[in-house]
Amino acid sequence: MNPSDPKHLLAFAGGAGLAPKAPGTVGTLVGVVLYLVLSMLPVAVYVLVVAGLFAAGLWAVGTVADELGADDPSAIVWDEVVGFLVAMIAAPAGIMWVIAGFALFRAFDIYKPWPTEAISSRFQGGAGIMVDDLVAGAYTWLILHVMWMMVEASLRGAGAH
Repeated sequence: MNPSDPKHLLAFAGGAGLAPKAPGTVGTLVGVVLYLVLSMLPVAVYVLVVAGLFAAGLWAVGTVADELGADDPSAIVWDEVVGFLVAMIAAPAGIMWVIAGFALFRAFDIYKPWPTEAISSRFQGGAGIMVDDLVAGAYTWLILHVMWMMVEASLRGAGAH
């Protein structure tokens, strides 16, 4: 990693991807920190920022993967950062929701449930690296919001008694 090269800093999430064990998990932790900062923004601005980070990631991870001569090097973790940020769009406030989002995102990223592979196999380069984490983020977003609705319904039901 060349720390003076912006595409390296981005693709490796500031060096998180160079962790000797579980670089994807370490990269997702960078996403958690970034989420805690960005979560203070209005949802529309948050989504625009995440879209910009995704676009920057397309360039950075694709270029760095080409430099390394690999399709999806484990040291490239910007895809985990952005995937986690997608997972947390309009997430409920509270550390328990962040922990749930983290756990769900890692599970979906690691196990890649259907149709993750079918979708990501349609893309090459940076998009190929980024898309499976976008899908993991979308799955996590859906489950988090269903859980949130269930908690809210339970609380409303408990208040009616």
